[in-house]
Amino acid sequence: MEMRQKKTAAALAAVNAYLQQEEAQVAAQTSEPALQPAPAVESGWVISGRMEMMTMRRLIQMRALGRIG
Repeated sequence: MEMRQKKTAAALAAVNAYLQQEEAQVAAQTSEPALQPAPAVESGWVISGRMEMMTMRRLIQMRALGRIG
């Protein structure tokens, strides 16, 4: 019976140590601000293309919903 208690205590100690390592890792990640790349300057063609895609998607959605209602 004593051997089983030692094994249980060792397993609980290992789990506790693992959880403490996880908490320390999360704390280290949140304390350091992540470097984010600077936003790229977009040309007028890129913006125009995205606007055109959004317009086409909106028209398709309106057309699809018009059939339902």
